[in-house]
Amino acid sequence: MEFKDVFAVNQFAPGKMQKINLFETRNFFCDVYCLEPGQAQKVHAHRDEDKLYYVLSGSGTFIVDGESRELGEQQIVFAPAGSDHGVENTSSERLKLLVFMTPNPNFK
Repeated sequence: MEFKDVFAVNQFAPGKMQKINLFETRNFFCDVYCLEPGQAQKVHAHRDEDKLYYVLSGSGTFIVDGESRELGEQQIVFAPAGSDHGVENTSSERLKLLVFMTPNPNFK
């Protein structure tokens, strides 16, 4: 059994958002994203992959296909394959996300 403590994983950097991989197979990946205030994952799209963002702590603005919404702890948003999506930490606190993507684009 592989086990990780999601809340123990913290890697913030002033220069850019940090991605910490927890699990990865040919079928999916599961990462923790750590964003300082003002940091963002620019809006982008994945043609064949679905993505979920789950807010572990903090809050931020999530964009999916032009719709933007502020989400906080214990909220989740779905970005289906082909959708434009991204996130920005628009708060004054750190933002920590659990991110799932399937299928894994690293194994094409």
